[in-house]
Amino acid sequence: MNPSMNNPSKSPELLLTSTRIEQLLRNIENKPRYYVDMHIHSKYSRATSADMTLENIAFCAKLKGLNIVGTGDCTHPKWLKELKKKLVESYPGLYRLRSENNPDQATLFLIQGEVNTVYRDENTVKRIHHVMLFPDFDTVEQVCDALKHIGDLNSDGRPLIECTSPELVEILKSVSDDIEVFPAHVWTPHFSIFGVHGYTSVEECYKDKADDIHALETGLSSNPPMNWRVSRNDRYTLVSNSDSHSYYPWRLGREANLMLLEKLSYKSILDAIRRKGRSRIIFTVETHPEYGKYHYPGHRGCSFYAEPDEYFKLKGVCPVCGRKLTPGVETHIEELADRPKGIRPRDASDYVHLIPLSEIIGYVYSIKPDSKKAWNIYYALIREFGNEYRILLETPINEIGRYDEKLAYAIRMMREDRVKIRPGYDGVYGEIKGFLNRDSITDFLK
Repeated sequence: MNPSMNNPSKSPELLLTSTRIEQLLRNIENKPRYYVDMHIHSKYSRATSADMTLENIAFCAKLKGLNIVGTGDCTHPKWLKELKKKLVESYPGLYRLRSENNPDQATLFLIQGEVNTVYRDENTVKRIHHVMLFPDFDTVEQVCDALKHIGDLNSDGRPLIECTSPELVEILKSVSDDIEVFPAHVWTPHFSIFGVHGYTSVEECYKDKADDIHALETGLSSNPPMNWRVSRNDRYTLVSNSDSHSYYPWRLGREANLMLLEKLSYKSILDAIRRKGRSRIIFTVETHPEYGKYHYPGHRGCSFYAEPDEYFKLKGVCPVCGRKLTPGVETHIEELADRPKGIRPRDASDYVHLIPLSEIIGYVYSIKPDSKKAWNIYYALIREFGNEYRILLETPINEIGRYDEKLAYAIRMMREDRVKIRPGYDGVYGEIKGFLNRDSITDFLK
């Protein structure tokens, strides 16, 4: 498909701000909508919590408001054995814990894994991460039988596989066309399709298998408008997932997809991905891209980061120590963009910026998100209003204000995208620095 034929338009409202969120959610109030996070990890992945168990994931998914979450790491033999033992199919291709006391309210699991393909192409070593979704355990086992000959599946929940990206797709599709594969966190400097040593297009990476790629995962350091600036990616569905290495609700579901699924099933999720359009993915939940660990170029060792213009003036060199700066997502998109800011494809899904509730609590009360006080406030809010997404997106501000005026103010500012964030760089997360002020909190809550 020719990207120029996708009729992009200048849009004054790219972001779902407070009024638009309320209107959109009212329009789909009685429709079958589900929050879906399709990319997480298990306790068998490196740099992942040892407590990343199915039980903890299911519990915190409920707190968050996630309806469907990936299993993570399904190619790891020990984790796969645990998945098969503890999960039971609840809907076609979707699973729940056998131990769930209330099956109708259970967190649903989508069988999911990730691999890291490492190979040489264009005289450069490529390291590309790919997310894989599976319809059932038999299909996973067939894929594992093929992958174990080109990688050590026991070594990591996200194993290193010695094959090219198109060869990986060939292996997966030879087992089942119902396997979905898409490149993970596509803009991060390391281990991504558009990273420092990556490619400039999906076609360059996947070659004759490019038609089997239907989606791009935006990653924490980019949001849809940044991706819309590259017109050749218009054909792909933009999906957002947490890539969580922790079950805590400030990690799990920090990015997700609100899907309209007429029928709860794996194939309905495939349809939402493969048949691009806002009628299937209503909006994606995004962290502010500044919050991502690689949004701006910088050097962690010198606590230095630069805006894109400054980065180019510095020629990518740290002015403190003279070493190369780790490039940022913002700068790399600027290099590949063929559109100005503010252009949106007509069939693009909406998106909303959210800050995890625990981090809002931490900022408002100057405490750590994982402190006992923060947890007490968090649980009290969940008991009062239901789940985190409902609090952040749907609960009327005046109702939150009757409970906690300071939090209500911060949540309203977040809904209106009136947030100041120190941008992340070189593996350092961004940080909330404040909310744009109004004259009177009391007037604001009326």
